[in-house]
Amino acid sequence: MAAAPAGVYAAQQDASTAPEIASKTLRSLSWTPLVPPVTQDVQLSTAGAQINQGDIQGAVGAFSLPADRGSLEIVLTSVVTGKTVYAPNVLVLDEQMRPAAFYPSSYFPYEKPGIVSSDRLEGTLKLTPALGQKQIYLLVYTTRKDLDTTTQMVNPAKAYAAGVGNAVPDIPDPVARHTATGTISLKVTAEQKTGNVMIGQLFPSSGNAAATPVVVGNTQPQPAAAAAPAKPSEPMLDDSDAWFNESIKKAVKAGDVDKALKLLDEAERLGSKTARKTFIESVKQ
Repeated sequence: MAAAPAGVYAAQQDASTAPEIASKTLRSLSWTPLVPPVTQDVQLSTAGAQINQGDIQGAVGAFSLPADRGSLEIVLTSVVTGKTVYAPNVLVLDEQMRPAAFYPSSYFPYEKPGIVSSDRLEGTLKLTPALGQKQIYLLVYTTRKDLDTTTQMVNPAKAYAAGVGNAVPDIPDPVARHTATGTISLKVTAEQKTGNVMIGQLFPSSGNAAATPVVVGNTQPQPAAAAAPAKPSEPMLDDSDAWFNESIKKAVKAGDVDKALKLLDEAERLGSKTARKTFIESVKQ
């Protein structure tokens, strides 16, 4: 069983190197729309969509993204649960569901836990949909090869000691087994660049794919739609803020950090200015 190397980012690869998926299979999937800005947590389970075809094995995530919002930045996170994790691969399809870009599991390396984050596999995709399309598609899956490998993690005690400046203890690091199911999170943001003209190759021949937007789809020139301004969040009511803070404290005290993080995300989405401070202080205690 080989462990995936930590901190190594593989470049985005030509879509022709991705495992072949039948067109009928792709069109039979139920594609969940993601309209930026949005953060979506998704449970990939045996009760949901699955593809067991060729090298692809297990639960999959299928998402559609608007192609008229400018460049898209997608942070994909696969959360380590216990000592298991889902090793994601991503196939990007254009409006006609033709493969346009491929990100293998090596593109999503291990990231050690922080104050407000847990052990995870994570990578950032930068996509520029060609004009003339209404939407593009994102298929997340894992492979038989991924299921035969593991991920070397960092012991939580080591991460904490390093975070607070203490001596790092000499203790073994845990290993996460790759599974056909798991929990992923997608954070999607858009940047509208009206008037930009895309020039050059469809796929960059070299360079860091995480920093170079990948053009998806055809290049038929059409005017880009203006992005609607984001509505600022209103301050949260005191009673709601107090409830979230108390719930975060209880979750941390009970050792349920995942629940505390979800409460923190929801509180900040609703306008809380104190939830993050409450979470950090609770973790320190």
